[in-house]
Amino acid sequence: MVRVAVIDYDVCRPDKCNLECISFCPINRSGSKAVELSEAKNGKPVIYEAACVGCGICVKKCPYKAITVINLPDELEKKLVHRYDVNAFKLYGLPTPIYNKVLGIVGKNGSGKTTAVRILSGELIPNLGDLASKPSWDRVLTFFRGTELYQYMSKLVNKELRIVHKIQHVDLIRNYVKGYVRDLMAKIDERGLANEVRKYINLDSCWGSKVSTLSGGELQKLAVAAALLRQADVYLFDEPSSYLDVHERLNISKAIREFTKGSYTIVVEHDLTVLDYLSDYISVVYGEPGVFGIYSKVYSVGSGINHFLAGYLPAENMRIRPDAIVFSKVGKSVDAVIRTEYFRWSNLRKSLDGFSLSVSEGEVYGGEVVGVLGPNAIGKTTFIRLLATELEPDEGYVGSKALRISYKPQYVKTEVFKWDTVEEALNDLCKSSQIACSDWFQNDVVKRLNLHKLLTRKIRDLSGGELQKFAIAVTLASEADIYLLDEPSAFIDVEERLNVCKAIRNVIELRKAVAFVVDHDITVVDNISDRIIVFTGIPGKYGNASRPMSLRDGMNVFLRELDVTFRRDRKTGRPRINKLGSYLDRYQKSIGEYFYESITEPEED
Repeated sequence: MVRVAVIDYDVCRPDKCNLECISFCPINRSGSKAVELSEAKNGKPVIYEAACVGCGICVKKCPYKAITVINLPDELEKKLVHRYDVNAFKLYGLPTPIYNKVLGIVGKNGSGKTTAVRILSGELIPNLGDLASKPSWDRVLTFFRGTELYQYMSKLVNKELRIVHKIQHVDLIRNYVKGYVRDLMAKIDERGLANEVRKYINLDSCWGSKVSTLSGGELQKLAVAAALLRQADVYLFDEPSSYLDVHERLNISKAIREFTKGSYTIVVEHDLTVLDYLSDYISVVYGEPGVFGIYSKVYSVGSGINHFLAGYLPAENMRIRPDAIVFSKVGKSVDAVIRTEYFRWSNLRKSLDGFSLSVSEGEVYGGEVVGVLGPNAIGKTTFIRLLATELEPDEGYVGSKALRISYKPQYVKTEVFKWDTVEEALNDLCKSSQIACSDWFQNDVVKRLNLHKLLTRKIRDLSGGELQKFAIAVTLASEADIYLLDEPSAFIDVEERLNVCKAIRNVIELRKAVAFVVDHDITVVDNISDRIIVFTGIPGKYGNASRPMSLRDGMNVFLRELDVTFRRDRKTGRPRINKLGSYLDRYQKSIGEYFYESITEPEED
């Protein structure tokens, strides 16, 4: 066995602890050295993996939970592609690009997806685990000789590939790109496709806008369009669906498939329905986030995603998760919900900044989760704010005024929290709420969302995904009657999205409360909802909200607007998009079933 010892130096505080990792280490106590302070690490400890016996005492004794020690098979070291530093993340293997096909990558945040993309784009020369020597492309070619990746890496090293990389954090575009969208598109249009790409991605609303004024969704569409307009041999898209609604995600997916033909294309994506629709093949990355990541072999798209959900990779004979993620194969029925009316609202009208919203009357029942679907700028957040009593309706009434409400807004800001660290927040919540200090909350929410690993982190230093999970936990910790969660899946990975679904459902079912969940990920809405409310209209002008409908009826209404059909996967029950014009797409449209529950039809891969 080989030891992988990783220290999170951001939370390590040797000046505020008793150096338990050093004093309790049995190797140190025997007179040898396995852990010691290092000047190269600014006086913080270093673990010598060759001397470490993997006893785990330092892991348990560290008051800041900064240390992780894991034993891995010796043969895995032969696949080591990159290590960032001593006691830092290790990456084993790389996904294999396939010419004229779209390769999708799925896995947890912090497991090496962005690192792999940077290597395959030539931005990062992998060091093959050798921290003493300067990384060299010649050594990289020798390492990959005889593998499927050799041909690609050879072209990359010999500069035979022109590469376009759509970055993950599109917010950074404002810092480097100035001017108007139309001028930028004309300037970078190397393929003469500006008008076609503009039509596919629907850039009309921001065509005459300055880049500095664009919203997150508009920046995402701009970044994807800019990548597609470049003439390239390799297209790399890191999370292209972030900030976008369902309709925009489908448009982006169609554009990527249409305009990347005849190239190597890799897509990193957390929305399973988008990843399924976009990809021809799938590579799963698994491991311990922040510690190590391992890339699987390439699977067909349907099998790859199903193996990921099952938590078992047959080609590697590897279990990557103790439990499978399961979807209902027949959907949910409102009859399964305890029919105790919780509250209702009348027909509502609200005008706000030139936008008008109409809401059909409805009601919710105890223990029920209501999903909310619709395009951006259609009034979903306005509806949630009406339920939260942040806004008063111009017409009608909302029966939630007398009830306790816990609300996670769409955009989470660190300054709204009164605490300094995550631990301080959770301890304070325990004092004011019996929920927060209950064993099931600690297990089903805090540990399921991995917040127990962030206890010493300052809230202002949390990443987007970490802040999202923290905000969800704070919302669920409140002893409320109504839980309102606006886009809880934003910035978090596939597995964590489904963990969030479980956490929300557990709280609602145990408390017999109700929840409204607004989200653009069809997989999330399908997994969590008993019924759904569908918004239609013209974004930015007016919106119409339906009354709560069964999942099947609501999805049919929503998908008919998009002219897209879904089916349930035969093995896992997850929702899958039918390819436009395919047999199932034509068949389902002919019978008016845009969200098909039957699993007797032939399966498409």
